[in-house]
Amino acid sequence: MMNLSTLTNGMRKALPLKYCGAVIVAAGNASRMGGIDKVMAQLSGEPMIARTVRTFQNCDAIREIVVVTREDLILPVMRLCAGFDKVQAVICGGASRQESVQRGLNAMSAKVKLVAVQDGARPLVTERVIDRTVRAAHTYGAAAPAVPVKDTIKVVTGGIVEKTPDRATLQAVQTPQVFDFDLLRGALKKMREEGAAVTDDCSAVERMGMSVKIVEGDERNIKITTPMDLKIAKLLLEEMQ
Repeated sequence: MMNLSTLTNGMRKALPLKYCGAVIVAAGNASRMGGIDKVMAQLSGEPMIARTVRTFQNCDAIREIVVVTREDLILPVMRLCAGFDKVQAVICGGASRQESVQRGLNAMSAKVKLVAVQDGARPLVTERVIDRTVRAAHTYGAAAPAVPVKDTIKVVTGGIVEKTPDRATLQAVQTPQVFDFDLLRGALKKMREEGAAVTDDCSAVERMGMSVKIVEGDERNIKITTPMDLKIAKLLLEEMQ
């Protein structure tokens, strides 16, 4: 006989997800890539941005996509996205990541209730991680994937260690970070009005007192920031294929 808990869990899984759009941010200048344009850098025979977009295209939890990139890359990225029917727009980014995300939100349709913000430079993200994070945001309003930190972290000021946080409490947050659409839009608006700056979108909603649900990430979901990261990504991709 099916117990109440099993029945409830089954009903929860059967409930349709809120309409979720994705903003893929690829508007940076790649200052640490030694002259390599990481947006168009080749991974397994295709530009990195194409691989990132394809994963979101193939994920059932994502219903529409907006790609935010540099002005000089709009036409090349549009051509790369021509075969992805979920891509609604390829637009020019702003002076900061926050502004680029805001522009992406502005380009989304009125149907969007949840929004996933993804670094274009995380081309090894999987559909499983995207789906898991969207489902958590559907329930909690804000969610992000993360992996436990392996190294011991030191808080350093002026070359001197001030303290050593407990590694067991530390997680390295990845993307996509997924939020209630109105929550993220309001958080970014508040930051703009206050002239504040943060390093990720979770921090923006945390400043508003919102808790973010952490879900299991993937150690292969690395961010390409340096030429060494690109080499590692190519090796990881070979293993994944």
